[in-house]
Amino acid sequence: MDTFLAVASKREVRRYADRPIPEDVQRRILEAGRVAGSSKNRQPWRFVVLANRETVERAAEAVWAADNVLGAALVVGLIVRGKGPVSFDAGRAAQNMMLAAWNDGVGSCPNGIADAAAMGEALGLDEDDHFAVVLSFGYPARDIDPESRTPEEWIERADRKALEEVVERR
Repeated sequence: MDTFLAVASKREVRRYADRPIPEDVQRRILEAGRVAGSSKNRQPWRFVVLANRETVERAAEAVWAADNVLGAALVVGLIVRGKGPVSFDAGRAAQNMMLAAWNDGVGSCPNGIADAAAMGEALGLDEDDHFAVVLSFGYPARDIDPESRTPEEWIERADRKALEEVVERR
């Protein structure tokens, strides 16, 4: 898929088909996060794949919208540690993973954390760790064809501020 089309057509997917994500696609998603750029190449992250159903359920209880996590075929906790722009670095890794997934027809959603302590326990955080985000992945419950529209048509349909509202030139 064209990168600009992937960016323009990417939407959060919160309802997933009951279909597993093949191991090679999971690996591509995780590799996309691993190779993301980071400040001074520190790579301050680790990715915790929640493979155990009990762990997935515990994580789901700690996010704002449990169904996003419970229905996902792949759940990844993105953990960071260290000083500096680690949150920005984590965002770069997360976006890489979500775009790589979308390239393979897999939807995704970043999930907000409602109970930080419970999420820390579910993910097995060390005392120097903090989580950045929990990502849920799965094939969309309803078909979405990114190539059914041009990037410009996807952008036109997006519920976003106009470009002129977010870009300043000085």
